[in-house]
Amino acid sequence: MDREEFDLALLEAGFSLAADKGWPRFSLVEAAQQAGLPIDEVRGRFPFRHSLLMRLGRLADESAFRDDGLNGSVRERVFDLFMRRFDVFQQYREGIRAVLQALPTDPGLAVLLGAATLDTMRWMGDLAGVDCAGITGALRLNGLAGAWGFALRAWEKDDSPDLAQTMAALDQALDKAERYGALKPSPNRLLEEATRQTGIPDHSLELET
Repeated sequence: MDREEFDLALLEAGFSLAADKGWPRFSLVEAAQQAGLPIDEVRGRFPFRHSLLMRLGRLADESAFRDDGLNGSVRERVFDLFMRRFDVFQQYREGIRAVLQALPTDPGLAVLLGAATLDTMRWMGDLAGVDCAGITGALRLNGLAGAWGFALRAWEKDDSPDLAQTMAALDQALDKAERYGALKPSPNRLLEEATRQTGIPDHSLELET
């Protein structure tokens, strides 16, 4: 079993137990035993229970950031990136819902997830072409985080197979973000769009190589 298979097995067992018992009540030892994994290796790779959440976040980010045809406007890119994360979350739905239910009584967990979310938003903003520079860029990242949080709350309640309610909520959140300037394109993104529309080659890329 390679590392990815190891991690996926533990994620499956851990979030399954969280769904059954609640996030505060299961242990990584139980998850390791349920997954049939060596406890010493689990301890080495996942020293804290919150390590499961960090690994899931990286897994969702890896899926979102994969280069497989992401295009369109900044808004369209943000929409696609968010929905790719939700596609991964769907695989661990009930366990993640248990985590969300635990947030009001676990300030440390809330702080940890808040910091991880902002880090992801910066990557997503840069990839989507949002202007993330300076103080106003930081405000835009907070706007993206707000849109993610709004959509996440909708996802938590969305039992539709196609996540129609989640997509509708995300559209609504991005409408608001766009009105308040949170989706302002970066200079590089504006240059890319202008180059594509005029057909003029972007020689700056050639100079970089």
